[in-house]
Amino acid sequence: MSRQVSILGAGLVGSLLSVILKKKGHEVTLYERRPDMRTASGYAGRSINLAMSARGWKGLELAGLREDLEAIAIPMYGRQLHMPDGSQAYQSYSKNNEAIYSVSRGELNKRLMTLAEQNGVSIKFEHKCSNVDVANNKLNFSLPDGSTQAVQADLLFGADGAFSALRQSYTHMDKVNCSQNYLEYGYKELNIPAGKDGEMMMEKNALHIWPRGNYMMIALPNTDNTFTCTMFMPFEGPNSFEKLKTEAEVKAFFDEKFGDAVPLMPTLIEDFFTNPTSSLITTHIMPWHYKDKSALIGDAAHAIVPFYGQGMNAGFEDCTILSGLMDVHGEDWTTILNEYERKRKPNGDAVAALALQNFVEMRDKVGDTAFLERKKIEKELGKRYPDQFVSVYEMVSFSHTPYNTAIQCIQAQDSLLHAIMKEGDFFKNVEDGRFTAKLDTYITEYHNAVQQLDFA
Repeated sequence: MSRQVSILGAGLVGSLLSVILKKKGHEVTLYERRPDMRTASGYAGRSINLAMSARGWKGLELAGLREDLEAIAIPMYGRQLHMPDGSQAYQSYSKNNEAIYSVSRGELNKRLMTLAEQNGVSIKFEHKCSNVDVANNKLNFSLPDGSTQAVQADLLFGADGAFSALRQSYTHMDKVNCSQNYLEYGYKELNIPAGKDGEMMMEKNALHIWPRGNYMMIALPNTDNTFTCTMFMPFEGPNSFEKLKTEAEVKAFFDEKFGDAVPLMPTLIEDFFTNPTSSLITTHIMPWHYKDKSALIGDAAHAIVPFYGQGMNAGFEDCTILSGLMDVHGEDWTTILNEYERKRKPNGDAVAALALQNFVEMRDKVGDTAFLERKKIEKELGKRYPDQFVSVYEMVSFSHTPYNTAIQCIQAQDSLLHAIMKEGDFFKNVEDGRFTAKLDTYITEYHNAVQQLDFA
């Protein structure tokens, strides 16, 4: 029996979920607090470009959008590091030349909305959900004319982001544990335009990083040959947003800290003072669902910081897992939502932790000589022992290994790499048969340890 499904939020995850549910025969209505982004004119200025990887592509395959989006996705095969002294270094992401993909958030969202409508989903824009009566599945909306509207939901999903109305309403119920944690860092969008002849001003197929210790800038390529840059800095302190109040201060700071980027950023001052400084939040909540009536999905369930490029990918994976459970359990929504929460909650917690760890890596470690050497060794181990060693980064970005499994591999990989690097120059040592015999033992011990984990 089909359900009447209401989804709060017509963003990426809500729109994808609506297509999946509609294709399975359910009647679906999306409620979006903003105007239709396909027709409304508005300034973004607070976007972090998407980095699409394996989990995200799988979700788009379910919606039938993968081929369409591949045409506007730019592969990034590694990190291009811009050091303080003006030198550069490159780190490939994968031993097999795999890539993550820079995709326009707005363009993807527009296409998902259009696909939803083409499949018969109804989207109601400018419907701001003020609260949800969770026990009775009743939605209360504020409309642009100042009026209110109540909607009785049958099956409800909250896909309305980190500040989800459904999530907030869950917190008023008994026995709900929730938290939200802000980083002491903010972010600001900046821009590198195309050159005077329309050419890209940096390497196209890389994610560019300017690591500077406790702050950094990144840049992702766009199809119009521009780069969307994001500056991450503490709100307060010596090198922070609070210290950059005047045009002279901003110019002096960027000239000193990002000298190679400044000539590429003719609108730096305008962008810096026009674009907002936004916050970075991680949220946790338990439970993720209420009986067979409602559930949280995407950022509403597990908002994370953007430093592993997995926010959208994790949300899309929520959708694919939920779709698979529907295939197995039919219309038994009590079982579907119980299993969805059981499978996804530990992975939501794990990807949140991975994202925070990767912030430290991107900001502090990617320019460190020992860290660069470790990354080279990881790639070599993956080539020599493809059935026994896969780096955590490759597990997360290029496979469907559960996040919770990947994060449990970190300690074992740290121990393995520490032991190998204690032996001295790895790439010299591998010419010695005695070392390679020892290496075989190290890898076997590592592989046996991680085989105890759940990769399903």
